[in-house]
Amino acid sequence: MSANALYTDLSDYYDLMCADIDYQAQSSSIHRLHQIFGNKGNTHLDLACGTGPHVRHFINYGYQSSGLDINQPMLDRATIRCPEAQFSLQNMSEFVVTEQLDLITCFLYSIHYCDGIDKLKECIVSAHKALKDGGIFCFNVVDKNKIDSDSFVEHTAENENSLFTFRSGWSYSGSGEKQSLKLSITKVTADDTLVWHDEHPMVALGFAELKEALKPYFEIHVFAHDYEKITAWDERSGNAIFACVKI
Repeated sequence: MSANALYTDLSDYYDLMCADIDYQAQSSSIHRLHQIFGNKGNTHLDLACGTGPHVRHFINYGYQSSGLDINQPMLDRATIRCPEAQFSLQNMSEFVVTEQLDLITCFLYSIHYCDGIDKLKECIVSAHKALKDGGIFCFNVVDKNKIDSDSFVEHTAENENSLFTFRSGWSYSGSGEKQSLKLSITKVTADDTLVWHDEHPMVALGFAELKEALKPYFEIHVFAHDYEKITAWDERSGNAIFACVKI
């Protein structure tokens, strides 16, 4: 499959694949960070928004929320979930907006979908241009130097008389600016078993390198990867939430 084929072909199952994600907790946490560090505005854009679950929560919090993604089937579902929001088919490395925003988010490590360091830097520049003064760019990220390529997460879910098993994990060779997200989906019915395997190329970088890329544009705050409470990053964990205030 191509890098996006699994997401396109299985868009019907994407929400099931993410059924164990607490979208409300994630959205609430970033909402709190925006209240603490933000400019008190309420316009919001979610990069790589998928089917729009985060957008739905931000609308419920009173934001004028929108989203972008590179997969139209995902955006079609997002429009059904959030008919009052605006969605656009765009690449987050070089997106444009018609009016500047107060908050830009990128959840589920999707910032890594930028195709290489240069494209990630373009995304940072695009976010800076799209934000109002004092606006915030929030995303979660993994440090390539802390990746355990043998570690996977797995969960199961039932849907329409089928049992699905979803498995995913990071893989990094130990050098270079490329890592990958390995995915597998098994669908078991009474009559058949189907298995999909996919590997998504993603940009690899360390936190120090990321901070250097952000520094010309943002005041950087780094927090522990915990959506239940706001605590400072311990400088040891390989996962973190970045809250970047436009300067």
